[in-house]
Amino acid sequence: MRCDLHVHTTGSGMCNTPGLTRICRESYNQPEDVYRRCKQRGMSIVTVTDHDSIDAAEALRKYPDFYLSEEVTVRMPSGTEMHLGVYGISEKDHAEIQRRRSDFIALLMYLTERKLFFSVNHVFSGLTGRREEQDFNWFASYVPAFEIRNGQMWAKANWSAQRLAGKFGKIGVAGSDSHTLSGVALTFTRVPGARTVEEFFTGLRAGRGTVHGEHGGYAKLTTDIWRFVGSFLKEQPLAAAILPLTVFIPAITAGHWMNEIRFCKKWAARLIGETREHRMLWEVDSRFEANWAR
Repeated sequence: MRCDLHVHTTGSGMCNTPGLTRICRESYNQPEDVYRRCKQRGMSIVTVTDHDSIDAAEALRKYPDFYLSEEVTVRMPSGTEMHLGVYGISEKDHAEIQRRRSDFIALLMYLTERKLFFSVNHVFSGLTGRREEQDFNWFASYVPAFEIRNGQMWAKANWSAQRLAGKFGKIGVAGSDSHTLSGVALTFTRVPGARTVEEFFTGLRAGRGTVHGEHGGYAKLTTDIWRFVGSFLKEQPLAAAILPLTVFIPAITAGHWMNEIRFCKKWAARLIGETREHRMLWEVDSRFEANWAR
């Protein structure tokens, strides 16, 4: 059984990049188009992971092989932000997850109590801003899975995430993280022998999952941005006046790509290059246990 565990639709809302928040969407993928593309590319079950949203469910709940998930923007105890993939949720779960997402510890308690499967997405990406070492301590201690292959990430960042997952004993998952239709289901997670969504996640927890498909790259990112601009202009033809500015797209994506490489190298050197045994969080921080006991 195969599933792309990280894909976006129009349900992700407006772009959160400064200056673009009221202009363009995070994705122009229509939910139905994403579903069809997943099935065309051999996905056995289908989910979408929109940013803090389950709006796509309205269009897809009619399909028996669709299940509900989301990508949650979470505030860490250090004050940083990260993206957490949460899978197989209900509408009630979504409401509670959104209520708690500004408090990582409170969210952890809920996800653990509900026995939901969740993963740290794009582990070595600076997409959500700065990272602190204590963030990785929390991930090591309490998050069951790491995304070890992301279809938009530098191959070395994915390999580093895989090594870190091995070091911490984490389950590895994969998804395209595609915001355009072209990349949907080209990166995916496979669990052999699974026949239902429940069996798929049971297999993942048992360590039977494998990751497959494409990594990201500068050329792939730049091409996707061009496609994204095309979709934007199709929806808002009056914005054609910005076309001359698209000449700067390769330079903008180059700057982003170099920043991603720097971020990955910095944290991979710190975390994977360590020779001492990584201390689990319960050895240094009792806040989680204290909150759980309340």
